[in-house]
Amino acid sequence: MSKNPKKKWFTVLENETVSECLNRMDKEGYTPIRRLEKPVFEEIIKDGQKDVIPIKSEIQFQGQLKEE
Repeated sequence: MSKNPKKKWFTVLENETVSECLNRMDKEGYTPIRRLEKPVFEEIIKDGQKDVIPIKSEIQFQGQLKEE
């Protein structure tokens, strides 16, 4: 019996394309079933005012273990 969890989240890494992430999932035996994209914010304090600005977007895929 495999010790891999049935579902697992994969994050697209900093220097990785979406296709490369999907290939990595496939090599580990997972099929993508859900995509999640969330913004990453940074707080900047300027002249005593706090501003929150988006700096990038983080993409994650939930993978389900392939049936063999």
